[in-house]
Amino acid sequence: MGERKVLNKYIPADFDPKLVPRGKKPKDNLVTVRMMLPFTIQCANCSSFLYRGRKFNSKKEDVKGINGKYLGIQRFRFYIKCTDCARPITFLTDPKNADYEMESGGTRNYEVWHDEKKTNEQFDLDKEEEEKMDSMKSLENRVLESQREMAELDALEEIRAMNLRHVSLMKGGRTMDAAVRVLKAREAALGVDEEELDDNGMTKDEEDLVQSIKFGAAAKADFESIRRLDEDDEKKFEEQRKLEAEALMAKKRSDEKMSRVMPVIKVKRKKKRNDTEDPPAKKGKVAEPSVEKPPDSADEGSSDGAGALGGLMCYGSESD
Repeated sequence: MGERKVLNKYIPADFDPKLVPRGKKPKDNLVTVRMMLPFTIQCANCSSFLYRGRKFNSKKEDVKGINGKYLGIQRFRFYIKCTDCARPITFLTDPKNADYEMESGGTRNYEVWHDEKKTNEQFDLDKEEEEKMDSMKSLENRVLESQREMAELDALEEIRAMNLRHVSLMKGGRTMDAAVRVLKAREAALGVDEEELDDNGMTKDEEDLVQSIKFGAAAKADFESIRRLDEDDEKKFEEQRKLEAEALMAKKRSDEKMSRVMPVIKVKRKKKRNDTEDPPAKKGKVAEPSVEKPPDSADEGSSDGAGALGGLMCYGSESD
């Protein structure tokens, strides 16, 4: 394996470089180049799209003629084929705009950034033409431009001053008092008079305005103005809410207990029918009611007596 890594090749004494065969030149000076499409192309024949970034084995050649060079920079032409209909598509390099230029076989998709420079140039040209035609417009544009420059310079000076203050604070181990003094100096320089805020985030005038407002019945009567709730009021409201919640829970528990108690239901039972009584009449047949005359008292007595005597008389008659 050592002979594969040598740096010096052996050249014999009778070596003649003229006898070494030279490579053939490419046909029509076309060089095969593996490249990706720099922009999206739509084929003019089949209307299919070849998207940006797709790889092709293209053929490259030099552009000849007057437009072959730009400021001494050679321009190139690339040949590719449509993947659907195999139509040749060509595009050129554009060193003037640092871009590519579509030549034939298709159309390039519109790109906003591609026309941005052209749009800006056209806008500048229109502005110059307008200023030439109207002197007042030219004066207004110059005044606006000077105002913009002055505002930018003022902002830049303010940023520099703030940076110097920060550097001065960082050096020498300054305390917070120095920072407070710098802030006060900045407020005095800018003419800003900031009012102090209370714990509620309001100024004194705003707090007085809120205290002076009256709502509801207090607006009609000479009562005290509305005041803010303090901790004692919050505690009272919290205790009141707890008592209301406990009362509500107690009522709910009592209702549950009452619902658990089973109600007493009285059931009326039917009287038992004696065997001596007549069976009830069948459905469909209406029994005629029998009317009996009430017995007389004398008859009742005689019948009772006769029954008793008959029982005594019949006693032992069969044995005789």
